[in-house]
Amino acid sequence: MNQNSNQPIYVLPEGAFKSMNRGAQYANIAAAKAVADAVRTTLGPKGMDKMIVDSMGDIIITNDGVTILEEMQIEHPAAKMLVEVAKTQDEEVGDGTTTAAIIAGELLKKAEGLLDQNIHSTVITKGYKYAKIKALEILNDISIDINVGDKENLTKIAITAMTGKSSEKASDHLANISVEAITTVSDYDPENIKIEKKQGGSIEDTELIMGLIIDKEVVHPGMPKSVKDAKIALIDIPLEMDKTETEARIQITSPEQLQSFLDQEDKILKGMVEKVANSNCTVLFCQKGIDDMAQHYLAKKGIMVLRRVKKSDMEKLARATGGKIAMSLNDLSESDLGFAGLVEEKKVAGEEMIFIRECKDPKAVSILIRGGTEHVVEEVERAMQDAIRGISSALEIGKIVAGGGSPEEAVSKGLLKFAQSYSGREQLAIVAFAEAMEIIPRTLAENAGLDPIDMLVQLRSAHDEGKSTYGIDVYTGKIVDMLEKGVIEPLKIKTQAIKSAGEVAEMILRIDDIIAGGSSKQPQMPQGMPPGMGGMGMPGMT
Repeated sequence: MNQNSNQPIYVLPEGAFKSMNRGAQYANIAAAKAVADAVRTTLGPKGMDKMIVDSMGDIIITNDGVTILEEMQIEHPAAKMLVEVAKTQDEEVGDGTTTAAIIAGELLKKAEGLLDQNIHSTVITKGYKYAKIKALEILNDISIDINVGDKENLTKIAITAMTGKSSEKASDHLANISVEAITTVSDYDPENIKIEKKQGGSIEDTELIMGLIIDKEVVHPGMPKSVKDAKIALIDIPLEMDKTETEARIQITSPEQLQSFLDQEDKILKGMVEKVANSNCTVLFCQKGIDDMAQHYLAKKGIMVLRRVKKSDMEKLARATGGKIAMSLNDLSESDLGFAGLVEEKKVAGEEMIFIRECKDPKAVSILIRGGTEHVVEEVERAMQDAIRGISSALEIGKIVAGGGSPEEAVSKGLLKFAQSYSGREQLAIVAFAEAMEIIPRTLAENAGLDPIDMLVQLRSAHDEGKSTYGIDVYTGKIVDMLEKGVIEPLKIKTQAIKSAGEVAEMILRIDDIIAGGSSKQPQMPQGMPPGMGGMGMPGMT
């Protein structure tokens, strides 16, 4: 017999935190639900805004789901996973971040009820997986085709994305700009749209530049500030003397030698300027530095010059103007030059900026956002990003769905029917998934001050009659055809939200142990309270 068999065996270091089995699962679910509840009131046209105050006292006022979740100081690991869902949704589609977080939270809430019935989490995740695959099929079946020529519906997508944000009053103007921008650039890629924001004026002063805006100023006062029919050279080489790689010392013993040395430098710089001038360019954008003497000679040639232009801006300039970036002055020729109808330096909000306008068939464009205050400008930028990314997603997949909670209700109805084909416990999980989808129309109704039960009953009734595009009109409190109402969204927003929410719910449900290392300074929370939820608050607020 082993005499030491009754002695305890310590596996974890002193001070380590461990939560097991149901305790761990319920703690994770509670944390995820708390995150979902934090953004739930922002959903829809009648959603409320959040004021976030960071540790420095800076204020952000927004109802953008991913912005809110990123700014909150969330510590709980399961809660962080829900933040990642919102981030993924934002990176993939640009909109629907709140939707994804709310669905994930509701899936976990429904799973909690199944766990209470002693249904194993593996069975729940299996049922959720079946339901997720079927949900994507249903969404695809109810979707409608769209193409780049359908400007009317593309504009409606943009307006839907902006509805409920502080920029809504100018949504028509902003929507037209976003549609024009995304349909102009190559591959409908939002990365080819440069957004500059300047405080001052009103939201209506926001404009689309069929070219580019560079937040720089002309390098020399003797250079022209405005050039029409500009021939634009783009170079990725410095117009200055190369520094030696190793430390070097030049000994000069007479004034003649010094003058000869300076003359030689001057000659080299003049030669560089001549090569630039021989290309017949009238505007030069340089990614590197330019010597003061070279600036002087370029000014005498009447060439407008900008230096230290960002690499990303140089690439966009090439796409906008049709020019090529030269890596050597010997390679610079007239055939490499881009074209713009007008290049001018203008003062905007007290700062000089360069406007490259009237480009021929630009594949990159700029949007200059204006607004009365810094907070307004930032919120308009978020709304514009949502609209642009939404249109891009619609064109990428080529399909759209109606809004107002109609696709979620259609999925819920389809899944309830689908659940009948299963006789095992997975059926309960599929039913739970179907019920969770109704959280979107329910939340839309609640945020609009409507009775959610009445709205859901009417919505179910409409869908039972085959009206799959009917949703909740939060302004009238009635169930109407959202397509006729012009409330449409890209299919990708809905499919990505369901994919992300389903996957994170499955992952959280499969966790049955939480182990925090002994070095953690995090205090142990009372039973039933997930550790780290103390960090759920807004930064700088108590």
